[in-house]
Amino acid sequence: MAAATDDLLIEARGLTKRFGEFEAVRGIDLAVHRGELFGFLGPNGAGKSSTMRMIAAVSPVSGGTLRIFGLDPRTHGPHIRGRLGVVPQLDTLDQELSVEENLRIYGRYFDLPRAECRRRTAELLEFARLSDRAGSVVDTLSGGMKRRLSIARSLINRPELLLLDEPTTGLDPQARHLLWDRLYRLKQEGVTQVLTTHYMDEAEQLCDRLVVIDEGRIVAEGSPRQLITQYSTREVLELRFPARDGSASTAELADQLGGVGSRQEALADRVLIYADDGEHALGEVHRRQLRPDSALVRRATLEDVFLQLTGRSLVD
Repeated sequence: MAAATDDLLIEARGLTKRFGEFEAVRGIDLAVHRGELFGFLGPNGAGKSSTMRMIAAVSPVSGGTLRIFGLDPRTHGPHIRGRLGVVPQLDTLDQELSVEENLRIYGRYFDLPRAECRRRTAELLEFARLSDRAGSVVDTLSGGMKRRLSIARSLINRPELLLLDEPTTGLDPQARHLLWDRLYRLKQEGVTQVLTTHYMDEAEQLCDRLVVIDEGRIVAEGSPRQLITQYSTREVLELRFPARDGSASTAELADQLGGVGSRQEALADRVLIYADDGEHALGEVHRRQLRPDSALVRRATLEDVFLQLTGRSLVD
């Protein structure tokens, strides 16, 4: 078997995935190094999950090359899967078994001795803060507890690479932050992670590097800070104007604000001005005798980058 080159765990060149005539992934290149927390951002249908399934060695590659741990998933799929942990988008826990039983039975799939399963189960229950619910039937758990249990279960085989498909979707803020803490702890322990997410703040908080993928192609790559620096300004000024009959539309107001900041964007309810100094831009707005109902200066975020690269149209 080939070995991974140095610390390169995932390497793709011209990777494609087709479903009949539809090309879901269109020739992407990427590399993930040991110890990284790497993210995929993209709207629905962008190709994130299709890419993750190929990396997980459960969906065949249609074109290009893909190596996981230096191995070809077409010929070494079982070996690759044995070294992975996978947290799917939807929980696949056995709802009628207890928390502890879900972990111990899953460990047996990897041929772990019973004593080792018990030991690792106790460690993972503590890691996921579920020790006090070890005997509870899964069906009685909250959504956040189930996601923590899914992550704990994915770690039973001590994987070298952990794949997480939208791990915090549908969770309340407290549960999300607790999961972030658990994922950050795994990163400190050297577990390489690849995640997809729709939450821009999650990507900013967790990811060392990420790619923005749209319509099956990578449109940007870098650290969250690098992407914000490259595709946005340091600050964003949000202006809301009175909504009265005969008042100017946001598009007309954006035209009147031409030259303020680096660029202007008219939305249905407000005008955004991208500027390195938001307060200076606001002063220029006032000098032009424009009086917004409200003005907010904030730092640019990954969401600003994401929307600029992929657009604001709703994707179903």
